[in-house]
Amino acid sequence: MPGEKCVWVRSAKRPVKPDEAEKQRIIAACERLIETFFKPRFLSEIRAAEWNYVVDIRGRWSGARYRFVQRYRSGVEHNKGEEFDAPFARLDRMGPDRFDLYWHRHTGQWWRRHEGLVLSAALRALETDGLLHPP
Repeated sequence: MPGEKCVWVRSAKRPVKPDEAEKQRIIAACERLIETFFKPRFLSEIRAAEWNYVVDIRGRWSGARYRFVQRYRSGVEHNKGEEFDAPFARLDRMGPDRFDLYWHRHTGQWWRRHEGLVLSAALRALETDGLLHPP
């Protein structure tokens, strides 16, 4: 009909916050993965460089999402020693023991890589899917 507008609505499920006990279970599992897989493989030693260099790999909980981040330190003369975080993967809790995995593009956008995984499968995907590894 004349004068009517068409509006596109993107229907996307939103992550669901867990209760405190489940949140602690997820954090513990992710921290184990960081300590046993990511750090030994991608941060075996810290090497100072002329530019930015990685000094740590850690996780951070926010709402219903757990982000895996690399901590960088600047080696550039005008801001030497300053640090910043750069995320590389994200675990979204979509429901009871259901998770989506996202990877962080160089453009700053998050893209869903895996959908509807149980926690153990999501952690296994973080180990085996190279796109979800730190750069």
